[in-house]
Amino acid sequence: MIHLLDAFHWSQLLQPQYYIENGGLWLLLLVVFAETGLFFGFFLPGDSLLFVAGIYSAPLAAQIFPSSNEWLNLFIIFSFISAAGVIGNYVGYTIGKNVGPAMFDWKENMFFKKKYLVQAQEFYEKHGGRAIVIARFIPIVRTFAPIIAGIVRMDKNKFVYFNIVGSLAWVASMLCAGHFLQAWILNHFQFDLKKHLEVIVLGIVFVTTVPVIIKVVTHKSK
Repeated sequence: MIHLLDAFHWSQLLQPQYYIENGGLWLLLLVVFAETGLFFGFFLPGDSLLFVAGIYSAPLAAQIFPSSNEWLNLFIIFSFISAAGVIGNYVGYTIGKNVGPAMFDWKENMFFKKKYLVQAQEFYEKHGGRAIVIARFIPIVRTFAPIIAGIVRMDKNKFVYFNIVGSLAWVASMLCAGHFLQAWILNHFQFDLKKHLEVIVLGIVFVTTVPVIIKVVTHKSK
């Protein structure tokens, strides 16, 4: 135990492979739950974690039901991760609905940034109910979007609908992208993405965060 603590560094929390290697599917579900609904989970990996989960679909699914069928493996982890995403967003919605505007007066710390709450509010005001679906694909915003929906008291049935649609679309696209891209590249180029996860993750983070950075920069310049 002491050896594991000595070897740990906080930066590992930003590496999706860390969760898969050290906690498997159950830790992955916890991360998805926190990152999609708890305000202190905004820093956790989301897109990259699901992409890598698609690559490791077989061993992850084996924790539930061992199978050599790739479609069954994908379906198993898709079902569990989607459920975690739906529950996470619903918890975020409940927090926003109960705590309400008081969150805008909270003191900032390493686990809470008011600017992210403001950005999510602007995003919600621009896109309405669709923001719950679109936000799934945008880091940080996906954490605070359900909270904002709760604060503005979005109709519960409407929220549940967009919550489920968004979770299914996000999880399916990320898992399939990781799984089938790994299979295609390995088959055609004998290049194993598992041996180059750091580069893949950096690429995903870059692609998913650039729109957010542009949004922040352009907003400040106005």
